[in-house]
Amino acid sequence: MTPPKAKTWGRRGHTPIVRVRGRSRRRISIAALCCYKPGERSRLIYRPRIHRAFKGARKSFAWTDYRDLLVRAHLQLGTPVVVVWDNLNTHRTAGLRQYAADHDWLTVFQLPSYAPDLNPVEGIWAWLRRGPLANAAFTDPDHLERTLRHGLSQIQRRPDLIDGCLAETGLTITAC
Repeated sequence: MTPPKAKTWGRRGHTPIVRVRGRSRRRISIAALCCYKPGERSRLIYRPRIHRAFKGARKSFAWTDYRDLLVRAHLQLGTPVVVVWDNLNTHRTAGLRQYAADHDWLTVFQLPSYAPDLNPVEGIWAWLRRGPLANAAFTDPDHLERTLRHGLSQIQRRPDLIDGCLAETGLTITAC
């Protein structure tokens, strides 16, 4: 819940101070897919996960969460899904690889070891940090979650922004 650093205005000679209350033990993780198909509008499909502060609770997405996101994308799009993933260790787990091998509607390609410039979703996160999340001091995790959902829904209504994230990578979509 610590706000990202951004420029702000203040009276000359007085450094602006934003007070942030103590850190919360709750975390919010979000996984997203930028979906492109020639001749159709681009889509953003995302899945937030709120992690509560229980002892021994997982603090990130499990491979089953990514599997559920892929199933949701397949159901929404109604077509086979080709996923281009970075090398996050959860993306390379045996369970997720086996799931991809067992379902013919899912094809997975891995990006090189460190290539955030080839991942269109990184543009979505950058836009969120510069837009709705910039200069915000969240009062509680629910405020953060509401702001994130509002920002992501704004992106969903702007397919040109999602197309711009793909153009920023230098990659193109071609019909087979």
